[in-house]
Amino acid sequence: MPEGLSLLGHGIAHFLTWEALFNLAWASLLGIVIGALPGLTATMGVALLVTLTYKMPPDQAILCLMALYVGAIYGGSRSAILLAIPGTPASAATTLDGYPLARAGKAGMAMGIATTSSALGTLVGIFFLALIAPWLAEFALRFGSYEFFWLALFGVLISGRLTAIEDPLKGYIAGILGLLAAMIGMEGLHAFQRFTFGVSALGGGIDLIPAMVGAFGFAEILAVMKRRFTAELVTSDDRVLPRLADITRYWRTTIRSGIVGTIAGIIPGVGEDIGAWASYAAARRASKERDQFGKGSIEGLVAAETGNSAVIPGAMIPTLTLALPGSAAAAVLIAAMFIHGIRPGPLLMTENPAFLYQIVGILLLTTIAITVFGLSLTKLLVRVLLVPREKLMPVVYVLCVVGSFAITQRMFDVYVMIAFGLIGFVLREMRYPMAPLVLGIVLGELLDVNLRRGLLLSDGDVTPFFTRPISAVLFAIIAMTILMSLPMVSRRVTDLFKRLDSQRPAG
Repeated sequence: MPEGLSLLGHGIAHFLTWEALFNLAWASLLGIVIGALPGLTATMGVALLVTLTYKMPPDQAILCLMALYVGAIYGGSRSAILLAIPGTPASAATTLDGYPLARAGKAGMAMGIATTSSALGTLVGIFFLALIAPWLAEFALRFGSYEFFWLALFGVLISGRLTAIEDPLKGYIAGILGLLAAMIGMEGLHAFQRFTFGVSALGGGIDLIPAMVGAFGFAEILAVMKRRFTAELVTSDDRVLPRLADITRYWRTTIRSGIVGTIAGIIPGVGEDIGAWASYAAARRASKERDQFGKGSIEGLVAAETGNSAVIPGAMIPTLTLALPGSAAAAVLIAAMFIHGIRPGPLLMTENPAFLYQIVGILLLTTIAITVFGLSLTKLLVRVLLVPREKLMPVVYVLCVVGSFAITQRMFDVYVMIAFGLIGFVLREMRYPMAPLVLGIVLGELLDVNLRRGLLLSDGDVTPFFTRPISAVLFAIIAMTILMSLPMVSRRVTDLFKRLDSQRPAG
């Protein structure tokens, strides 16, 4: 523990330089602006910024990316409160109570509560990141090829299950499409080219950044331009700085939502929107004011904003220790880390233990930055919402093209971006989630290499995949996840619990 505190101190002090603080300030503010503008998402912003930080020192590049990530998730609350349109999917739950508060003349108070709740949610997640990540990294050293195969498959399946709750099959299909895309190109063990169909440019495979910029950037542009933007901007001159009583009144909700959001972040590929909705649902069940939820409840606003912000440090736990992205934006961060020579995974705490605590330091400093910006620049940030979409989207499209081209200077990557944008747009129109698709591309190589490496180690015998203790547990979880996705099984389990509950003695 003393060693951890020492590393944490060094991690914070490492970024207390003028250069780092300047990068922190502009990246946080840019993230807030991106999050506030409907149609621009945190994942899109992080993916585009990766290409602009390519020449920066690794620590400064990761600082900028993390600051933009945190700022964008927070910034989505601006438009959610003032327009009833979430700036990012993570802020969808915020609209339920934030917009009614704004219509009631309490827009300033709602934005102030959203700011402090986001900060507190991030702090709760940071606590668990610093507590759990070193232990999980040490535990992950026991993993071999068999365990990593099941872990990669679990990440894709659980992401598909939780991002398409109404129809898990669509989530699974999206994840499988991502895995299939990851199989294109030269495989890792024998350098044999697969599924290139004679196209030499496919020999290097599908790069993550162009694919992600297309799926989350270009597809979002097409979707936004299709929708009609008809919303009334609510403004108010009421108090923005919240009173201490407003912050402490719902301290139980803050802690609960922070824990729920952190857990949602730990589950690979789930993301901030699930964390917000889960926190909101948990708060409503436990609240004495549940009848106010959806009508302008401060407690509901606290739960939504605390939950989505806590997901960010929670998502860093599997990202740093297992190289499994806890969210779509974390998948881009993994790519950025590899680009800058940082290898996330079980060996991180052995090879570069200071990096984990640098991430903690970045999150702490960014939390301070978004709190200051959120409470002091409210009127300026509201003006950002007046930017016409018709002028904004062409700029975003140019950034998508330039960003896809910048890393390897290949026009092929621009074509990949456009192709994945069109595919992503079509899938979105059919209500397929994007997170499993991208997660499949990220985890495809991990799954493929460890499957074939495990078969080589066992001389073609598949039994170690099922008999090793950790592998057996992961396989059982995956099997249960798939079975519970089947409507027939899900209904029978629900009926069983209802019968058991009815047979329970009263009192």
